[in-house]
Amino acid sequence: MVAVNDPSSPSTPSPSTSGGTPGGSAVPEDGAWWRHAVVYQVYVRSFADGDGDGVGDLPGITSRLPHLRDLGVDALWITPFYTSPQRDHGYDVADYRDVDPLFGSLSDADDLLARAHELGLKVIVDLVPNHTSDRHPWFQAALAAGPGSPERARYMFVEGRGEDGDLPPNNWPSVFGGDAWTRVTEADGTPGQWYLHLFDSTQPDLNWRNPEVGDEFESVLRFWLDRGVDGFRVDVAHGLFKEEGLPDTELPDPDADGPASMVELAGLDEPMWDQPEVHEVYRRWHRVLADYDDSPRGRRMAVAESWARTAEAIARYVRPDELQQSFNFHWLSAAWSAEEFAEVVTETLPSLLPYGATPTWVLSNHDVVRHVTRYGGGELGLARGRAATLAMLGLPGSAYLYQGEELGLEQVEVAPEDRTDPSWFRTKDTAKPDIGRDGCRVPIPWGDEEPPYAFGPAAAGSQPWLPQPDGWAPLSVAAQTGAVGSTLEFYRRALAARRTFALTAGEEVEILDAGADVFAYRRGPLVCVLNAGSAPVGLPDGVGALVLSSGVDPTGTLAPDTAAWFLDD
Repeated sequence: MVAVNDPSSPSTPSPSTSGGTPGGSAVPEDGAWWRHAVVYQVYVRSFADGDGDGVGDLPGITSRLPHLRDLGVDALWITPFYTSPQRDHGYDVADYRDVDPLFGSLSDADDLLARAHELGLKVIVDLVPNHTSDRHPWFQAALAAGPGSPERARYMFVEGRGEDGDLPPNNWPSVFGGDAWTRVTEADGTPGQWYLHLFDSTQPDLNWRNPEVGDEFESVLRFWLDRGVDGFRVDVAHGLFKEEGLPDTELPDPDADGPASMVELAGLDEPMWDQPEVHEVYRRWHRVLADYDDSPRGRRMAVAESWARTAEAIARYVRPDELQQSFNFHWLSAAWSAEEFAEVVTETLPSLLPYGATPTWVLSNHDVVRHVTRYGGGELGLARGRAATLAMLGLPGSAYLYQGEELGLEQVEVAPEDRTDPSWFRTKDTAKPDIGRDGCRVPIPWGDEEPPYAFGPAAAGSQPWLPQPDGWAPLSVAAQTGAVGSTLEFYRRALAARRTFALTAGEEVEILDAGADVFAYRRGPLVCVLNAGSAPVGLPDGVGALVLSSGVDPTGTLAPDTAAWFLDD
């Protein structure tokens, strides 16, 4: 038995409760609603279509908010809906203060915020500060102004190497494959400078050493805070600053198939990630968010997408004067293994203890293969996915769910002619079979017997922007609602049970020795046991009364690929 957190530490706030919200958990007395929240990620293109064009939009989200309330989440995070040419599905922003007509209008955004708040749901919006679209007015001005101009100083424009400057400034790779540099043609038609793009060539990186950039993003933050958003998810939060001098980097294995993923790149000592100067940005943002603490909407927050090498590096983003949360991708990256799950917990909790922050836990998102598929697919993958979810939801801190996981959706095999992901197009000649993110982004099914499965008002038999597979009818929200044993009802029961102890069970976790293939822990009165082995296992002594199981209820032993919660009286 190993204790991995100690709530008696003076830097760790003790849990307490006040009133609850209609859609979720009780809120701590300090108003930090995010500390133990369950947040549901909405991939805007694929959640719900309000106008029948086959693409999800803000009115569609608004119409389906009761589903999130009934599911029992506390907040929703919405991926970018800003004005964009959509080369990277909104992560290439051309105007941070408006809504792309594909998704609606600013009035629609206001309506969504108002309706969510009526239902007791907080709203987190995506912010993309590492790069803009190449259609952003700043970048268009930079191209027109030429080398040495103030306009170019907002981005990473650099002279090339070699006698004629015809070689990239360094050897940095793009996360989406290929080089991270593109050379421009100057106004006089001659080859010119190179600009950095750690992602697609249509996503030029901003120069965060330029004060104009920081001032602009403070203005963007305040624009959306004034409209009533409750928080921000910060895209590529670890990537804003690049090492001075832009030195070459250690390249991934050249014999590996496909591009280096963010996970692979984060494991290296990279000069483009996690530079110390980035933390000054988040200290400034902390002060901005604090300006809204006394507003009628209550406290505001930000959560970092920070792919860092260690749990300690991730924890630095949530120091008391920086951001409120940071995604814990080590949990997502863990294999189906009791040992790996335990290692993530025992590394994560102590790393946050000095800062008094709570962890985040996530199994899937819009950038990775859905966890049911990662765990083996089919009935095996679904059983493991439900078990891992139960183990995750029992831990202290916040859980982030990805749309469709409450339905047990798997990764979809998308045909080459239907692909839309720029990372696939940049690497399709050398890619691994599962490269690209389209398969986790297919629009989710709400009802009916054939596509578009009530995704929107389009005619039966029509397909949305990414085709839905045949055979999804039994997985729809309508089909699973009220169905005994369905994944949707399992999630509803788990989230309802979680609300009864999320704040009161404390933040200390004890890893229990229950066998090599068993991940078991005690958190206050809660005991969670997950069997990652191939044979039934006995339950630890003194586990208490059964609350919920991810599969067959245990009667003395727990079946393989199953987890269960037990609670002391």
